[in-house]
Amino acid sequence: MPKEPTDFTLPGRRRALGKLHPLTQVTEDIVRSFRKIGFVVADGPEIEDEYHCFDALNTPADHPARDTQDTFYLSPSPAGAGEGGAAASGEGRGGKPFLLRTHTSPVQIRVMEKQQPPIRIIVPGRVYRRDNADATHNPTFQQIEGLYVDKGVTVGDLKGTVEFVFKEVLGEETKIRFRPHYFSYTEPSFEIDFSNALVKKLGKDWLEIAGCGMVHPAVFENVGYDPEIWTGWAFGFGIERIAMLRYGINDIRLFYENDVRFLEQF
Repeated sequence: MPKEPTDFTLPGRRRALGKLHPLTQVTEDIVRSFRKIGFVVADGPEIEDEYHCFDALNTPADHPARDTQDTFYLSPSPAGAGEGGAAASGEGRGGKPFLLRTHTSPVQIRVMEKQQPPIRIIVPGRVYRRDNADATHNPTFQQIEGLYVDKGVTVGDLKGTVEFVFKEVLGEETKIRFRPHYFSYTEPSFEIDFSNALVKKLGKDWLEIAGCGMVHPAVFENVGYDPEIWTGWAFGFGIERIAMLRYGINDIRLFYENDVRFLEQF
């Protein structure tokens, strides 16, 4: 029994409730939009081998992304990483070294290796690159990929899907445009720019937001698909850029400093 009289009619003390991280909020909004049009979420390991991260995606051996100045290579590899626990030797498939994935595209390869089309997936996840931390770069960041493979898939399907999702996430007034570009795993390839009120506030007409294109026939051949039968598109973009635009944030490092004063605003 309490020593002092207690008034049990007084209201209880409310506990502070936590919130979803702003990057989680943006990711869930994007995933929700894709699920409306039949996409499912796929996942894969953050510790990858060079085959799935580069070779299977038609990335040339001399591509800058494969350089140790850009990619975190692991040697020896943590036990159990990669396929079949091959980490004891520090090597993955085909003797390729392990690394921290530089994009979520390896998950596309792993999914296609395991199942036949049609495929309609999105792949959100953390990726790693040897970037110096500043207002717009971080050694680890969040990315989301999309992959659609079926018969008769066209660039028009890609544009319509991207436009639908970005309008849902960034507002109905959002406009999208495609610019020709080069990626080793898509052909033709495009950069996606968008324009809306948020971009106008930055004093710009258009802002680059994603890369995309039709899946390269060599990638299909690497996973055992016949490129004469199947076509598909893929795209990828950073979650942080979307969140920075949506919330008016000018420093990517704020997402990773765990400052409650910053996080409680969302």
